[in-house]
Amino acid sequence: MSKISFTLNFEKVEIDTHPLKRLIDVLREDFNLTGHKEGCGEGECGACSIILDGRLINSCLMPVGKIEGKEVLTIEGLQKTNRYKVLKESFEEAGAVQCGFCTPSMIMATEVLLRNNSKPTIGEIKEGLSGNLCRCTGYNMIIEAVRMASKRGDGLW
Repeated sequence: MSKISFTLNFEKVEIDTHPLKRLIDVLREDFNLTGHKEGCGEGECGACSIILDGRLINSCLMPVGKIEGKEVLTIEGLQKTNRYKVLKESFEEAGAVQCGFCTPSMIMATEVLLRNNSKPTIGEIKEGLSGNLCRCTGYNMIIEAVRMASKRGDGLW
């Protein structure tokens, strides 16, 4: 067991746990943050994507011991921001929310994309979302949601 300190959703936290425990398990079991899902457990589907120090990562592949002193943002933390409201409304209006399994991670991928490029092309949107799989929408509605968020959130990113 090790004490691991990090910032979680804008608040400093500390946990005493095994450093090789997966971050997704710590978030879901120890902090009750269940917005992100485990799809494949192999880093292939992106359903567990969170933002770590501004980068999108698969939390199923990250040992919690590697996040000492870092900043972790989950969908629950993003919901506290004005940018989330724009993302949520855009995803809903574009019909990009179907079963909802991939939605939190698609929104997180969109957040990172728009932080780095507030006016992405369709090709850049596809690349930005490429690590997240969706089995319901066919991606066209998700791409439209990102385009819509980019326009609506002009100046937020």
